[in-house]
Amino acid sequence: MSLYFEDFIPGIEHVTRGRTLTESDVVNFAGLSGDFTELHTNEEYAREGPFGKRIVHGLLTLSVSEGLRVRTNLTTGTVIAFYGIDKLRFVKPVFIGDTIHVKSTVVERVAKSDVMGVVTFDSAVLNQHGETVLVYRNKLSIKNRTKPIPTVSG
Repeated sequence: MSLYFEDFIPGIEHVTRGRTLTESDVVNFAGLSGDFTELHTNEEYAREGPFGKRIVHGLLTLSVSEGLRVRTNLTTGTVIAFYGIDKLRFVKPVFIGDTIHVKSTVVERVAKSDVMGVVTFDSAVLNQHGETVLVYRNKLSIKNRTKPIPTVSG
């Protein structure tokens, strides 16, 4: 069931299910984005790099984290738009085969009109070891609960 703007209470945390990032994800993302940086696509090159093996694109990790949030169905029928993202930091590398999930905490609600408001979340992406790999503050425009139409008795 989708939540409306009024249902998002500051301090409430939402946790997603997990998803394993695969070789296919990395290859498909490289093809879609055009980012064939060798740290992501060349095992021999990456072996000599700072992480000792290839890492998943940071923006792929971010994209998957937002997809996981969408899968919670908290805003499926009430989201108007992705409003913005702030304080994005890639804290630790994500490796092919890692499983990530997202913890998002509501930090603020700001009414924008009589039909919608903006909800701000502090989001942390964690790997299968419970280590934070990515943090960001995301904002969504979300519908207000519709006001009931008054009935007229005659």
